[in-house]
Amino acid sequence: MGNWLNKEPPPPMVLVPPLFDFPPLAARTRMLESSYNLLFGKLALKCLFEDYFEEARHFSTRIMLKPMDDPHVDLIATVSGPLDHKPEENIIGNALFRWQGDVGDPHTFMDLFVSTSDPILQMRSCSYFPKYGFGAFGIFPLILKERVSSEDYGVMGLRYGSGNLSFGVTLMPFAVKDEFPKSAWLVSKMGNLTAGVQYEPQYGSKDIAKYKNLINWSCAIGYGVGSGSPLSPSFNFCLELAKSSQFIASFYQHFVVQRRVKNPLEGDEVVGITNYIDFGFELQTKVDAKTSNNISDSTFQAAASWQANKNFLLKAKAGPRSSSVALAFKSWWKPSFTWSISAIRDRYVGNWAYGFGIRIENIREASYQRADPNFVMLTPNKEHLAEGIVWKMGKRPMLQADVNAGNFDGLPRELRPFNKIL
Repeated sequence: MGNWLNKEPPPPMVLVPPLFDFPPLAARTRMLESSYNLLFGKLALKCLFEDYFEEARHFSTRIMLKPMDDPHVDLIATVSGPLDHKPEENIIGNALFRWQGDVGDPHTFMDLFVSTSDPILQMRSCSYFPKYGFGAFGIFPLILKERVSSEDYGVMGLRYGSGNLSFGVTLMPFAVKDEFPKSAWLVSKMGNLTAGVQYEPQYGSKDIAKYKNLINWSCAIGYGVGSGSPLSPSFNFCLELAKSSQFIASFYQHFVVQRRVKNPLEGDEVVGITNYIDFGFELQTKVDAKTSNNISDSTFQAAASWQANKNFLLKAKAGPRSSSVALAFKSWWKPSFTWSISAIRDRYVGNWAYGFGIRIENIREASYQRADPNFVMLTPNKEHLAEGIVWKMGKRPMLQADVNAGNFDGLPRELRPFNKIL
């Protein structure tokens, strides 16, 4: 009886919501891409600069669903077009049907893509063997309005990937002699440093696919800290010389912060919530005066996002020509529903334009914990409780020491870094 009366109250807890879109959909098809185009923070920056920023005076609708009885298949359908009817602009519809052999391995799959625009019908397939690190893939446009280049007849590729090394090559089976290969890359990671080089011949010119022509080569070096999981902060800085004509400097940082809040829907022990703040910056400068005038001498863009809770996301970005603000609301029903609105201001014209988006999804599951002992709001008398259990999945708990060491096996698949989902 005395022990019950003197029982210590539960420690103060902080809610841990899931990210709106994690892992990113692009991670499902990253085996079809050069690692050079995804590492160095490029995938995170692309999501930061593009997601929920709708085109001015346009709408987009995306439906991402999979059947309850067969989780190996799913369908993604999109419809986009202008808000006001214009004869020169058409409403575009796409659909992607995907089959994935192993629900836990997104790297071996086959999908069919249909569209109202080119390619009208396209098939993609990838087989990857994690034990050996080797993979093969192919992209084959089956129906096109017009086949102009060798790439229109299909692309095949081979790749190898490990924790510290990735290299690969893409080929065109119906290419002429001067178009071999289509691209090749080599990326290596040494501690926090990542360095890579990529070869992409410029087809269609008189000087075709010459290995000594520096305009066909790109190189990059990056410094990154953090795991890439939304539960831990990360930092990435990259310098790139693209095709010997553009110098690109980029920076991306993901913050995991705690905010005190009193939620009447939660217990008294819940005193705060975890917020996710992302910031990115990219500067591009032309370094070769002989290149095409289509490339401006210099341009930049900066963006930031703030996820206040599991329902609201606020984003903003700015560039030399325009600025944009986006607000998204997400309900975690099954399927989940996301509604977004973006406002774009063109500095040259001086007016505002708006875009709207709707998304319905049940492909990615929500991993929302109402009270996570790892995210205790530290107080002088509760500080020792910070070293608690993060997640309880299966037979063993997930500890903070595992997160710091990069071991995410105990975490839900939706909260692991995208490069750890194997």
